[in-house]
Amino acid sequence: MMPPTPAHLPIDTDFATTFADQLARLESYNKHLYRPNSYLHKWWARRCGTTFRAILKQLVETERGRDYYAPGGLEGTIILDPMMGGGTTLHEAIRLGANVIGADIDPIPILQARATLSDMPLPQLESAFARFHEALHTTLAPFYRTACPTCYHTVDWQFMLYGLQKKCACDSALFVDSLTLRHNNDGSRIYLCPETQDIWQDGVLMSEAVSVGVLPLREKGEKGCEKCGQPFVAELDVPYYQRYMPYAVVGECPEHGLFFAAPDEAIWQVLAQAEACRELLGFDAAAFPIDPHAPQSKRLAGKGVRSYLDLFSSRQLLFLHQAIELLSDFAPLEQLNLALLVSTSLEFNSMLCGYKGSSRRRAGAIRHTFSQHGYAFPHTVLENNPIQPDKRSGTLTNLFQARVVRGREWANAPIERCLTDRARPEQIIITGERDSGREVTHPELLQQGDHRFFLRQGSSVTLPLPDHSVDFVITDPPYYDSVQYGDLAAFFRVWLRQLLPDAATWEYRLDGAAVDPMVNGNGQYTTVLGQILQECRRVLKRERGRVIFTFHHWNPKGWAALTIALKRAGFRLINRYVVHAENHNSVHIVNQNALVHDVILVLAPTDAAAPPISWAEPQNIRADNSHDFCYDCGTLLGTLLHQDMSETEIKRYWQQKLA
Repeated sequence: MMPPTPAHLPIDTDFATTFADQLARLESYNKHLYRPNSYLHKWWARRCGTTFRAILKQLVETERGRDYYAPGGLEGTIILDPMMGGGTTLHEAIRLGANVIGADIDPIPILQARATLSDMPLPQLESAFARFHEALHTTLAPFYRTACPTCYHTVDWQFMLYGLQKKCACDSALFVDSLTLRHNNDGSRIYLCPETQDIWQDGVLMSEAVSVGVLPLREKGEKGCEKCGQPFVAELDVPYYQRYMPYAVVGECPEHGLFFAAPDEAIWQVLAQAEACRELLGFDAAAFPIDPHAPQSKRLAGKGVRSYLDLFSSRQLLFLHQAIELLSDFAPLEQLNLALLVSTSLEFNSMLCGYKGSSRRRAGAIRHTFSQHGYAFPHTVLENNPIQPDKRSGTLTNLFQARVVRGREWANAPIERCLTDRARPEQIIITGERDSGREVTHPELLQQGDHRFFLRQGSSVTLPLPDHSVDFVITDPPYYDSVQYGDLAAFFRVWLRQLLPDAATWEYRLDGAAVDPMVNGNGQYTTVLGQILQECRRVLKRERGRVIFTFHHWNPKGWAALTIALKRAGFRLINRYVVHAENHNSVHIVNQNALVHDVILVLAPTDAAAPPISWAEPQNIRADNSHDFCYDCGTLLGTLLHQDMSETEIKRYWQQKLA
């Protein structure tokens, strides 16, 4: 490769595609293990951190500094991500010494970035969590107690299983995913009696149900009643959480090990006690509204859910109320980390959580709320015990260890994988890097020092930045129809607003986001994305400024919208590269003929000095190969950005090419 000229960046003509692709293929299976510090809170559609590190390394001036495993290299550089989402750009850039600017219309990305990028001593966080957890457990433990059915030893239960009550014309029944509770390693099976709800193990009665008027159990595949011939249906006029009744509690006895027990009289009394407390907690349903028109939330409305409060049992609300009460006793950054921890724990602590433990392959007992990247309504609901001290799935203790401790340890000594001939890649600590920095309150303060970050909540249609003040814009924009992620995030926002009332602007309007025009039919994605890109063009330095982002989509409308937005903003394509992006087995794309690659688009303002590119239009765009499809679409994008075509012609052209 020729040495770069003042108008020429290494990434304009060179990118280690094969190397980046191999790293991304590894990372896509367990992204949170590769970049634990950016996974404190739930967010969707995160891109591979290794890919963005590889991109940023190609912006380093010295050849030695462009080595993927060399520390730093972007000191004195300002990087902007105007649609930061999970914060991948910010974390990767600050590691390389850059000063970074992150903006997002949703408050959750801002809060997560502030918590994970702030250089806070881990011992301080561990001490704060210990005090917080001890206070929660002291107050709430009586609500999570049960007894071993063999020796009656009192223990904290691990989780409780509920079935969905349905009615036909003549009867009621409790529907569950399976009558099997567990397949043991010794070949035995723990199961439910469908008539009595008693729990058996290979013909031996383990626990007898004690409630009066026990409903018969049915598996979810059964549709109609044998007596009246009518279908069983859930009562949508009953609050969602009240449609479920418990039928098993799971705990571990120090002497007799894991047990499944039918709820005893003490369990029913505690449930009644929690229900009596519900109205005394002071939660106003008006502060937890469901938007019946938003793409995912309307599924809740269709199930008769009118408030997010209905998605939580009374015991879960007690947990949240107590957490809110305790947070005021902590310092601001401690409070922020603890609040995000409680919020992200809700993915494992709602009445939308399912049970995976009946499967022979038990990857984990809890099927968390967004395991399908959308709302699902299980027949068997699992109520977790978030305050149990053990490091079990979904507990605060386990989440703190995985999301905070491991994240901060990694941030202080970041690890990368080195590709070798061995079965497993070698892990290398990047000495001299750290994934943290100092937050500044004004972007002017980014002109000095390094490892600084400035965060702004709001639309990036307008940014509080001077003209030509940003070296590079690196982002991952919404993929045309990803409005559901902002909608799904409302599940967490309503609670973070209670946990951190003064930490953000909590009102969220989808009409200010770059989202699919199907939401309102007025071309919102094209309009808003075009305005954001135009603002990026304004703040970008002209000498060697670049806008670089990843994209993929099957829909020709998505590509047409992106093309029009870029033309309106005044950008031309310099180059495109394709890398792996998604795990083939990911639950939200498996069996859906989904694209598993991203095209990396390198763009410059049309009036900026940059190497001239002559684009050759691809003759045929293959739809049977994810890599080739993304590459050819990137090529066609470059062709159309260099041609004088009307927006109507652009839409028609994409439709023809991808038909």
